Amino acid sequence: MHKTKKVALALLVSAGLIGSAAVLAAGRLKPAGVAVAVARSGLTVTPDRAWSKGARPGRLSESWTLDGLSINELTFYGGIADNTTLFREVSKSERPLPRFSKTMLMPDIVQLFESSYRVALTTPLFTVDSVEPAPFAGTDGFRFTYSFAVADEVKRKGEARGAIIGGKLYMVTYEAPRIHYYDRDYASFVKIAESARIVAVKK
Repeated sequence: MHKTKKVALALLVSAGLIGSAAVLAAGRLKPAGVAVAVARSGLTVTPDRAWSKGARPGRLSESWTLDGLSINELTFYGGIADNTTLFREVSKSERPLPRFSKTMLMPDIVQLFESSYRVALTTPLFTVDSVEPAPFAGTDGFRFTYSFAVADEVKRKGEARGAIIGGKLYMVTYEAPRIHYYDRDYASFVKIAESARIVAVKK
């Protein structure tokens, strides 16, 4: 069992988060070429291949994987509302998670994400590698890349793409070990991120 993001976030999900073949067996398969709604929201994406649903780190988020969360992981954030967190709280009184604000600009979103990971993973090993404007779901959005590790775990690389739409945050992230696996499935992530659409924005 790996000590990656989903293991560290096990405190956030009562059932625990397993980065193994068990996730694939339990998760519902998302077939290729079919638009599906994700994260209990109006955000839809069209997978280029079959992915399995692996976990739900927050009320309006869900993760997918091809081979297990230690190998490749997509996480969707669907309509994070004003004054809410990206993940379930680890310890609201002792280590409160930062909260999203609908007035945030691109640098603020990046800081929100970084701070959320540092709290949830209890790690200083997180760096933002690049930040730039980028389209998402048919509107002006953002793109940023990052690296992180938990304890002595292998270094992982990630990319996030998203936008604030209707005052809510919609985002998709992709993470995998830096060596070999990140590059192997990166093109699939790009296709999924570029297929993102908002079919209904909940008020």
